[in-house]
Amino acid sequence: MSTNLLSLGRLSAALLAGLLVLSPALGSEAVAQDIRGSLFAEADAALKECMTARADILVPKLYGAGMKNYRKAEDDLKKGKNLEGIRKDLQSATASFRRSLEGVKLANVTLAASLAARDDAQSADAPKHAAEQWRKADRKFTEAAEKLEDGDVKGAQRRSAEAETLFREAELDAIKQSFLNETWGLLERAERDDVKKRAPATLHRAGMLTGQADKALTENRYDADEPRSLAQEAKYEAQHALYLASVVEKVEKKDLPLETLLLNNEKPLQSIAGALDILASFEEGMDRTTAAILKKIVVYQDSLQRLNSKVAEGSEQIASQEARIKELEADLGGVQRERSQLAERMAAQARIREKFVGVERMFDREQARVLREGNDIIIRVTGLTFNVGKADIDPQFFGLLTTVQRAIGEFPGARLSVEGHTDSFGGDQSNLELSQKRADAVRKYLLANMRLEPAMVDAIGYGETRPVASNETREGRTRNRRIEIIIHPELGTGSW
Repeated sequence: MSTNLLSLGRLSAALLAGLLVLSPALGSEAVAQDIRGSLFAEADAALKECMTARADILVPKLYGAGMKNYRKAEDDLKKGKNLEGIRKDLQSATASFRRSLEGVKLANVTLAASLAARDDAQSADAPKHAAEQWRKADRKFTEAAEKLEDGDVKGAQRRSAEAETLFREAELDAIKQSFLNETWGLLERAERDDVKKRAPATLHRAGMLTGQADKALTENRYDADEPRSLAQEAKYEAQHALYLASVVEKVEKKDLPLETLLLNNEKPLQSIAGALDILASFEEGMDRTTAAILKKIVVYQDSLQRLNSKVAEGSEQIASQEARIKELEADLGGVQRERSQLAERMAAQARIREKFVGVERMFDREQARVLREGNDIIIRVTGLTFNVGKADIDPQFFGLLTTVQRAIGEFPGARLSVEGHTDSFGGDQSNLELSQKRADAVRKYLLANMRLEPAMVDAIGYGETRPVASNETREGRTRNRRIEIIIHPELGTGSW
């Protein structure tokens, strides 16, 4: 009986192998796929779960045993071997996969810290940028996982801790490579080309910025804004040093007369001055023309700001009046009353415009910028600064805040909002907390020095979430670090 069964099994396997071989000729690749799908269905489902759960790295022994049986079954199927043997291998593979999934639960808890470090290192592309460190860390992680499978929890924990350290080192090295690799290459080239002799100051600055970026990454690799900016500056200065050195070399070799170099450097500034209708003059250097250009740009910026305010105001008035016209058309009986209210509102808006101009004149450009948003007056107090990480108001700014008080006094009864803002350097949460402390400090100062109702003065910190300029430049970051005081006039009050 058993001999007959064995013969039947061999016959089935032979027929199956024949089908697999002939199926392309018969135009039935789907037949082979259907046969394989039926045999492997349970093992494939278990394998898919294992891959999703990352059993290959968390329980490598059990997963490896399952894969060994699984691949043997695949090979035997292709060779047309006994179906019973194939089924047994698949059953063994499925059982190993199922046990792997149970082991994953324990591994996720015991190896949690090193697994998180591994994920972070992989996100930083450590396998590419820090290949040797990654291999060491991954070997140690595999040892930890195998120890855990063997029931040696303490041994697994020890190796997991070692793997975590190695993964963090690989992550940091990969991040540094990503940020600084090109700059390091430029500095090496500068050393080979003896740039230090011809552009020492610029090259020194490039090296200094590179060191600062390296230090910033080491101290806080997860806040990339500052080190990225430093790395970009370092790269620029390294390229700048190489360029300057090449120019100096041409001058030294008489390939470029010094006078020609100076005249060439004047041409861009001369073109800009011409576009701004300024007469460029270089008899005493470039400072006078540069100052004239900057002054003209400031004038244009201020004019643009006023035009934008007028456009916004005009759009708001048009929308408001169109809405009132529709209401008046629907209620002809209240025409006189509505006309009177509309006239009062327009008169109040005219008073706000007049007072806005007066407030704007109270400050010079270094102290504050005054803007309008609808009926709100925004005083962007650019001249008020704080020490790094601090929220104390230095006495040197009391005079500026006195001017702010005068501006607020132009709008009796108005609600006030004091807003704190930072640049993007530093952690998101710490920036949020710092901006709130600074807004609170200014609010407290105003309440202590003015007759204001505390309920009418709000303070809120926005951290780095509302920049007004690019955080990629020092000037932009300076503009983003600011206190803004928003005056919300009450149009219904006639006290102002």
